Amino acid sequence: MNWLEINGDLNFRKLINGLECPESLKYDFNKNGELRHIDTNQPFIFHYQNSYDSNHKRYKILGHLITQYVYEILEKACKLQKIHIPIDAPGNEFHSSFFMSENAITNCPATVVLLQDRGPFRAGQWGQKTIIHEGLQHGSQVPFITMALQCSWGVIVLNPNDNFTDPKTESERLNLSEKEDTTCPLQTIPKRDSCTPEEHTTYVWDHFISKTPTRNVAFIVHGYGGLVFVNLLMQRTLEVMDKVYAVAFVDSTHHTVHQTQRDSQVQAWIWKHCRKWVSDCKPLDKSAGCFVKRDCPTVSTGTEKYSLAPSSSLQSIFKYLKNALKTGTKECFIRSPIATRSKKNLKKISI
Repeated sequence: MNWLEINGDLNFRKLINGLECPESLKYDFNKNGELRHIDTNQPFIFHYQNSYDSNHKRYKILGHLITQYVYEILEKACKLQKIHIPIDAPGNEFHSSFFMSENAITNCPATVVLLQDRGPFRAGQWGQKTIIHEGLQHGSQVPFITMALQCSWGVIVLNPNDNFTDPKTESERLNLSEKEDTTCPLQTIPKRDSCTPEEHTTYVWDHFISKTPTRNVAFIVHGYGGLVFVNLLMQRTLEVMDKVYAVAFVDSTHHTVHQTQRDSQVQAWIWKHCRKWVSDCKPLDKSAGCFVKRDCPTVSTGTEKYSLAPSSSLQSIFKYLKNALKTGTKECFIRSPIATRSKKNLKKISI
């Protein structure tokens, strides 16, 4: 993939040149989406100065700029809309956001929801460190978004780690000339309805995903995102089981038995509608793990590197989603009117 064809007139150097000391970050993304020094063509080096605090602040500023750059790619190259939440937030309130394609809430063939691991990275990133050291091709979600759009599917990119805001001004946060003050505690303000990844995901589900006319919603989740999805499943069981047709877990940290409280019908749904890719030395798609029906079928990502698991599984995941879309059996779930020992007993009707 030639990243020049994707980001077009986008220029990472423009963001860096806006700093007070741009010479300390002489980096740019090349045509392969790799971060390289503009003079030496070498990968990013953390130890730029003798001071750890200065190097750490420089690294944090680089991460902030990458976030802004990926946001621009999502909006300008992928043509996604940035949606601020909560939807009733006044203009002066700190708010979170997520991204979605124009057709995500219309009657498109399917809608794919991307949900990443926990960390400092924001929407559109599987891992910030991966972007810095391996490139946008591996660390960003852009290849997944591009593939979904090529299928004419809707896309929703969640932003589960955007939970707090720093009251410092933009210039204060991006001032490389000032030494980072590690003596003062970090002051942050929580963002309403997005204080946690779980809260953020549930809010977007309630106000957007659940409103889509399609019942062909698929989730692609990585790491802690798997735990967040299963939490959503338990919080909105009937809606999720009725609307989601497939889930791709990538190195997920969820725990089916514990999170589902041993609900056999929910566990059966997970086994039928989910698949897990795990970092393993086996070739891509080879069976990995046990076959006990307490979770879901598990296959290898084809790599032992956790950071490369999503990108290594890309083709396999979309093959799975396309096959599930063709062969999936729709089921409508309702609560059983018959009193049973289980409060969560569900009745399903195939349609």
